[in-house]
Order: sequence, then C-alpha cells, then structure tokens
Amino acid sequence: MSRLRPEVEALARKHALVNACRHGGKAETGAVIAKLMSEVPDLRSQARIIHPEIVSLVQEINQLTLDEQTNLVKSSYGDLLGEKPSRGQRPLAPLPDAEIGHVVTRFPPEPNGYPHIGHAKAAILDEEYARHYEGRFILRFDDTNPANELQEYYGAIQDGLEWLGIKPDLIKNTSDDLETIYSYAEQLIEKSGAYVCTCAVETIRANRASGIECECRTEGPANTLKLWQRMSNEMKPNEAVLRLKGDMSGVNTAFRDPILFRINHATHPLKGTKYTVWPTYDFAAPIEDSLDGVTHAMRTKEYELRDVVYYHVLDMLGIRKPLLLEFSRLELKDTPISKRKLKPLIENGTATGWDDPRLPTLTGLRRRGYHPQSIRAFVMSLGLTKTESRPTWDLLESLNRKVLDPIARRYFFVPNPVRVEIGAVPDKLVRIPFHPDQAMGYRTIPFSGAVYIPSRDAEALRVGSVFRLIELFNVEIRSVEDGHLSGSFVGNDLIQHIPKLQWVSEQHIEQTVAIPGPFFEDDKLSPKSWIEEVGFAEPAAGEVGIGELIQFVRCGFCRVDAPNLAIMTHK
Repeated sequence: MSRLRPEVEALARKHALVNACRHGGKAETGAVIAKLMSEVPDLRSQARIIHPEIVSLVQEINQLTLDEQTNLVKSSYGDLLGEKPSRGQRPLAPLPDAEIGHVVTRFPPEPNGYPHIGHAKAAILDEEYARHYEGRFILRFDDTNPANELQEYYGAIQDGLEWLGIKPDLIKNTSDDLETIYSYAEQLIEKSGAYVCTCAVETIRANRASGIECECRTEGPANTLKLWQRMSNEMKPNEAVLRLKGDMSGVNTAFRDPILFRINHATHPLKGTKYTVWPTYDFAAPIEDSLDGVTHAMRTKEYELRDVVYYHVLDMLGIRKPLLLEFSRLELKDTPISKRKLKPLIENGTATGWDDPRLPTLTGLRRRGYHPQSIRAFVMSLGLTKTESRPTWDLLESLNRKVLDPIARRYFFVPNPVRVEIGAVPDKLVRIPFHPDQAMGYRTIPFSGAVYIPSRDAEALRVGSVFRLIELFNVEIRSVEDGHLSGSFVGNDLIQHIPKLQWVSEQHIEQTVAIPGPFFEDDKLSPKSWIEEVGFAEPAAGEVGIGELIQFVRCGFCRVDAPNLAIMTHK
C-alpha cells in the first residue's frame, strides 16, 4: 500500500504521466520528484519516505504504452501536453497534407556504425511528428550494403534509440524485402525504365559527368532481363550494374542514369550469402517508403537533388508516392559527425572506441554524462528546417545543465591538492547536504585540524588572506612557507566578497577527473582533447555508483566512469 497521501499520489501520478509522454514513454524519477517538491514544499522533509514510492509509481507508469499514457493524460488532465514549449524549444512546424491518425514516418539508418547526434536529430524529428499527429513511426534498417554492415550495429542503433526514449511502432529490415524489391526491378526493366550496364566503373563515372549515353542503354527489355539474371548467377562485382534510364543530358547530374543495383559478394550479417545483387538507396528507399505506408519521408537536404530519382522510380512503377521533406544536416563546431570521419578515428586508435566520450556518438555522449532529455530538447530547438547552422556545444551544455542541476548530487573534489593546517579548532563532524534541495539527503565529513584545497586557489593566498571553506567556517592565512600553508579559524559567519573554496579533510580518497575536449581545433587534431586532473575527493564520492551523474563543486558536472575516475560532462 502506498504511503503517499492521496492528493500527493494523484499529483505524482499526473507529473509521471506527463513526463513519460514528453520523453518517449519513459518518465524520469528525478524530474517527477523535483516537480512534486516544487509544488508541495513540505514534502522535502519526507524525501526518504516518498522516494521509493515515486520510484514504484514511475515504474508502473513506464510499463504502459505511450498511447495508453497519452490517452490517460488527455482524459484526466485535459490539454497538459499542449502547453507551450520551454524557452529555446521550437514548436513543431505543421506538416503539409498531414491528417491526425494518418501520418507515418520512418527512420532508415544503415547499420554500418554506431548512431551519433546527427542520427538523433533525424530519429527524434520523425518520432515527434508521428506522435504529434497520432500516427506511426517505423525504424527500418537500410541494410543493403553487406560489405559495410555488422550485426553489432543493428543492436547499437536500437540501444541508442532506446536511451533517447524513442519507441518505434515497427522495426524492420530492408533486406527482408529483397525478393519484392527484385520484382519491382524486373517490372522497371519490362517498362524500359532500366538497363544493365557493363561499362567499367571509370567509364560510367566519366560518361555521367559528360552527359554521354553508353551503348548498353539501347538494349531491349528481353535481353536486359537475361543480363539481370546473369548478374545474380554468373557475374562478379563491377562487371555489371543496373541503371535507371534518367536524363543523361539534364542539368541535374543525380538524374543521369543513377545506379540502382550492384553486385556484392560480401557476407550479409542477416542474410549470409543468399543474395549477391543489392539495391542502392535510390531504388530501395522509394519502394520501401511506398510499401510501408510512409506519408512523410524526411531526410537531410544533401538528398534534395535526388528527389527527382525518388519520384521517377515510383511514377514508373505506378505505386503510391510519399511526400519528401528535407532538413539541414546537423553539424557541430570542431566535431566530426559523419561515420566517414568517425570510423578512421576509431580504426587508427585516435579514439578508444565508439563510446569515447570525445565523440558525438550517442554511446559517447551517454558515457560523458549527457542526459537524453537534453538531446531531445537540443534537436527540438533546431526544428525541421533547411536553414544551415553550425551550433556550438554551448547550447547543448546549457540544456543539459538544466536537466542535471536539480537531480545531480554535489561532492567536493580538490585537484592538485595543497594542505592547509588550521590550528585551535577541535575535531568535528560536518553534516553537509548533497544538494540545495535538502530532500536529497546529507553526508558527514570529518574535520581534524587540516584540510586540502586546490593548488590554483592556494597560489593566490597570502598572509592575511581570508577565505571560507564551503559549509565549514572562515580561515585566515597566518603563514606561507615553501608551499606550506597554515591558518586559523576566524568565525562561522558568512562574509561577503571572500573566496569560497571546496575542500577535503585528512580522510579522503584519490580521485581523477578526465576532461574531454574536441578532437579537432581548426581542422587539426587537438592536443587538449583529453586532460586529466588528479586530486582528492571526499569519502562519500567513493560510494557513488558507476554511471551516476554528479556535480563536483566548483569543477563541473561529471559521470562516474570507474572507481576513482569521473568524466567531466561540462561546467
């Protein structure tokens, strides 16, 4: 039986449901508690009692589907989900020709690497629009290039989306539809819409650049179908490709007979060696979108010139046409985003792996300490627009700070510690709250005649300098000799305009804080991309679990990565 008062339980349930609906069906316990205590301040003194109750309630809410959560909010609380977006977040621009209950979107990643923040933008926008219009959202693996794909990457993409709170209504693979895609290729051939080209790769490239048609283009459907069968049964890679009959003399080079199928004998992670002829994105995407019922196919504007190919394929085959919508590709200053740039960093050992906290991969951002709510807010602040922008990390950091500040416990960490002896003060136990919100509990730190402070603060101290040890008392420096400092107690009262320093006592643990930075500065590898600060932390910091997000006072937000090692998220 719940120990919450009925009115408190009802309020907590409302906030849990609304929080879940706004974050892909997964409510965050910390956010619910923070909201609850801001509205009912007297609950702060009962934090230890209510915390397990809220955890249980959030688990109950998270077991519901997103549709069930949304319906409960609408039926019980009216238009709470229609509140204005928070500052910095754009409202969703309306989709053209969209009807409530009839919008289908899709996110079609290729499983050739780990997902990054650019994928997050595409996936979040696709899901947000599907939910906004009460439609469906499909995760479709565009797995038609077996040479670059691994089973590991399918799981990595799903894990990344799950961390972001994204719940697809359907998960499927393009490779499962290959027989159907083959049948559409044969229909296109029979309509004289495609031909098998046996020219060398270099010749195809040169002819497309010059707008020159090759002799292969004149072959009729009957012989083309025979060559098509030979591509699967006899030919080797690069001996032949299937090309669309586009417009070789047109200005748009993307429509100059693009390649639709290639021979590829690599082993596929799901299909093995069953298939040897694989469709390109230009052919697979329009067919899959049409068959999957996609109404609004969103993709980055780099594909804009290929829209004519997409629609021409569907027109030739006489099947339903989704509406294409383009948006700007996400790029961050001094940060490689594309897998083409990320993979070499991993392969040559510059990065330690896909979860290197300096990388913009979702697993790297997670390891560094970014919260999925902040990434969603970041994406929504950019919106569905073609406008090119190159935001810095500052925006994402500010959004993440807003999420972490009310839920991250505070601890003391002293980098490069310098000892300060403080005379004439009896030993004592200091009870310090983990957070300004005292509902998050307390820890006890012993004091016994000396403390350690950061060297950068110690260097500024002179005889007569007065400073305050945070949550302890005021100290005046009496002597500074060869780096050895001693001082005396000069009161408990808060004094304006004196330094406030974090400290640790004689009882402490060794602590390292790794500070990741951008891999590149001005397109060159940066020597400052990984810096470690070594020092002491209070004993309670050693009890923090791996993966927990905390704040080291006057240092920054961190994620505990291993015993005695934390990774700095940001200030």
